[in-house]
Amino acid sequence: MNNSRHSDIEIEILLLGKWRFNTSSEKITIEFKDDMTYEQTRIQILLLSKPKELITGNKFTGVWYVSKKKLYLNVKTMPKSFFNLKVPLFLQIHIADIVATIGSIFITENYEVIRINSSKFIIKDKEQSIIGTKVNNTRKY
Repeated sequence: MNNSRHSDIEIEILLLGKWRFNTSSEKITIEFKDDMTYEQTRIQILLLSKPKELITGNKFTGVWYVSKKKLYLNVKTMPKSFFNLKVPLFLQIHIADIVATIGSIFITENYEVIRINSSKFIIKDKEQSIIGTKVNNTRKY
């Protein structure tokens, strides 16, 4: 059941900026940009998940959108992946980015928007509810 009273456009506007999410297995920071792209950093907390982080990396970029009160994330690149190889002959092979782009065609992360305001965000994936907190980018010196 969706409790969000906001329209899809209102949710998109409220999402703009940087958010921090903590799950039982990872710490996530996502910056939603107004050109509908995002940058995501995922830090694995569980020791058994660390090998996954070493292979895929912990930084991701992609495209996001909201439809029917669901947030969709399509990964396009994994710039810190072990599989984005740099060969000394001026050739860069971005195997991980190719896999991410093709994979996003078939598998899109999606989350139901339960509640959102200018500082808190509650989403739900298939298994759990996730609470996000807006990260304030303005610093006072």
